[in-house]
Amino acid sequence: MRVLITGMAGHVARRVALQLHERGHRVVGIDLRPWADRPRGIPLYALDLRKRAAEDVFRTVRPELVLHLGTVSALTAMGEERYRINLGGTQAVFEHSHTYGAKQVVFVGRHTFYGAGADTPLYHTEEEPPQALAHFPELADLVAADLFAQTALWRFPELTTTILRVCYTLGPSGHGTLANFLRGPRAPMVLGFDPLFHFMHEDDAADAVVLAAEKQPRGVFNVAGPQPLPLSVVVRETGRRAIPLPEPLLALALGHAGFPRLPRGALSHIQYPIVIDGGRFRAATGFVHRYRELEVLRAFSAAFPMR
Repeated sequence: MRVLITGMAGHVARRVALQLHERGHRVVGIDLRPWADRPRGIPLYALDLRKRAAEDVFRTVRPELVLHLGTVSALTAMGEERYRINLGGTQAVFEHSHTYGAKQVVFVGRHTFYGAGADTPLYHTEEEPPQALAHFPELADLVAADLFAQTALWRFPELTTTILRVCYTLGPSGHGTLANFLRGPRAPMVLGFDPLFHFMHEDDAADAVVLAAEKQPRGVFNVAGPQPLPLSVVVRETGRRAIPLPEPLLALALGHAGFPRLPRGALSHIQYPIVIDGGRFRAATGFVHRYRELEVLRAFSAAFPMR
């Protein structure tokens, strides 16, 4: 099968590409970032998804399967550029996939789609709308990309559209939102709050994307691994020290004194939980995570120990 992966230089996407390549699929990638130790049999085009040259790759390769992992978070791109990448790139992927005869598109989104807030449900199902964007406007472009992907379910009925909302990933690569939060020796917490955090090993996340490609479920699916843990436990088990501070003081301390650099709106995500129900995806694909919660934390801690 001919497979095109956007954002292929990302660490989960690399694992997906390697799995599919080893299974005999023809894998091609698009990403402006390099992949230094990429196998020679996996071409990677350094192109912007929104440009004509990227469309030429779709036209030439004629992929049967497109895996869209090319969105970015507020930690890796800013403002208008992030919005163009996430929404403009997603729009281009679906339009090109439809034009050049793809059979399936898998959009890999994030469980933060649902938002964190005092009045949001503890467990989120796929039917729930995004909430709490007023507190974290930097999420708006990712939410817009997810919602645009959903329009393909009725705009292109001949195209099998699979939308995955994946919980935080963590592992020895040290990449991702949760890894950035745990990068330093001290992790901030909002005084009086200890939310549940839902996360999974980056290898399990890659397995889930491959399963979605193989089983071809149509619709929206939450993807979760082991049970969530309180943030204080996550911090402790990775060898970091939790520093609880009042919210106004913590907002001033972000990016200073060893604390991670986070958007102001991210404070709601360390106050309130975003826990997802992954039962629909497990039923549709048979997905079973390989790594338990403490194994995930210890894999990260072993790769990035605090002395």
